[in-house]
Amino acid sequence: MRGAKARDGANALWGGRFAGGPAEIMERINASIAFDKRLYAQDIRGSLAHAEMLAAQGIIARKDAAAIKKGLARVLAEIESGRFVFRRSLEDIHMNVEGRLAELIGAPAGRLHTARSRNDQVATDLRLWVRDAIDDLDRRMAELQRALILQAERHADAVMPGFTHLQVAQPVTLGHHMLAYVEMIGRDRGRMADCRKRANESPLGAAALAGTAFPIDRHRTAKALGFSAPMANSIDAVSARDFALEFLAACAISAIHLSRLGEELVIWTSAQFGFVRLSDGFTTGSSIMPQKRNPDAAELVRAKAGRALGALVALATVMKGLPLAYGKDMQEDKEPVFEAADTLALCLAACAGMVADMKPDRARLAAAAEDGFANATDLADHLVGAHGMAFRAAHHATGRIVKLAEARGCRLQDLSLTEMRAVEPRLTRAVFGVLGVARSVASRRSFGGTAPARVRAAAKAARRRFP
Repeated sequence: MRGAKARDGANALWGGRFAGGPAEIMERINASIAFDKRLYAQDIRGSLAHAEMLAAQGIIARKDAAAIKKGLARVLAEIESGRFVFRRSLEDIHMNVEGRLAELIGAPAGRLHTARSRNDQVATDLRLWVRDAIDDLDRRMAELQRALILQAERHADAVMPGFTHLQVAQPVTLGHHMLAYVEMIGRDRGRMADCRKRANESPLGAAALAGTAFPIDRHRTAKALGFSAPMANSIDAVSARDFALEFLAACAISAIHLSRLGEELVIWTSAQFGFVRLSDGFTTGSSIMPQKRNPDAAELVRAKAGRALGALVALATVMKGLPLAYGKDMQEDKEPVFEAADTLALCLAACAGMVADMKPDRARLAAAAEDGFANATDLADHLVGAHGMAFRAAHHATGRIVKLAEARGCRLQDLSLTEMRAVEPRLTRAVFGVLGVARSVASRRSFGGTAPARVRAAAKAARRRFP
């Protein structure tokens, strides 16, 4: 912006070092209050813990700590009521809170920043925010799991085609398919829990990067804020953002899982599949085609995975070449974290709603399971188990029988015994006892298999494993 001039008067943040204020364009690129105001609750929590510790250590007077506590409570109330005026000239949430605190209580507000820097302050705030976000996302993931488990219990015996390469592979049950997503979301919750453990150390008291000469008690502030411990190295405390990267990676993986679920709902609700139906609450119409029922919620879940992935790439790119310790580049950590958390929370809610809402067409699912020779593996297994054939030989013989049925335009069980014995003479009438798709799924009783009894047991176990 040509012709931009610094405003008159010393900058309120930098005190006596700078005689003039920043150029307007500098203020715009430097300020983060437009997005980091979301950290207000965490910032105030950290300040309260810091003030209490300073007083306990005799670094500031008890009366000043009391005034700070009372003033911060009022600032919090103003923000939550929408009456607080955020000022870009004060750059960030820290200085906005401190600036208003000074207006409310005067000189004691200036003692609050003793023995800390905005470097350890923002690192503390973001760790607290990520911790809170993980707790919220975990609740949402649990809700989605409950919806999936409920559908699994309702449809533990609903036969459907299982796919590989999106080609009919073997018959499974819809309940078994739903429980696959329960396991995926369970691992997502595990990744979030692991991330929370590593993020749950306190940077507060690391100050700018070297610690402080004041006799602070970092263990006290860590405990007050619910951290497991203070971070062991002051340089690492202010410069580490791997906790944010790990959080974004966990968000991205979870978003990918939800995208896969969204993709299947798009496919399953199509006229060509017709496996499930979504209500008006999770579909939209067309502006020109009155017959349309579009699975827009599922499509948007599928698309929004790109946002979570983009957030991870964005912050990884920011951090990849930064020397220790803090650099202003790290101001760019918050927007990707907020974006990924918001996106994942919305997608989890949408998926939980769609899963609870969907109405499977059991007849259509069963009919589809009869197509594509999904029971071919059962025939090969029968040749191995009943007639002692090597599996490769059984596989070859079954392939020839499938080719025959395909030429006849019928299912395997619709071939006559004579036709099948022309390919493999050892076959007997017992073969017809294994070719039905219902018998096929019932036979898959191995642990983790699709037999309805196994699915019901797995659903019950999942309710215990994923509270």
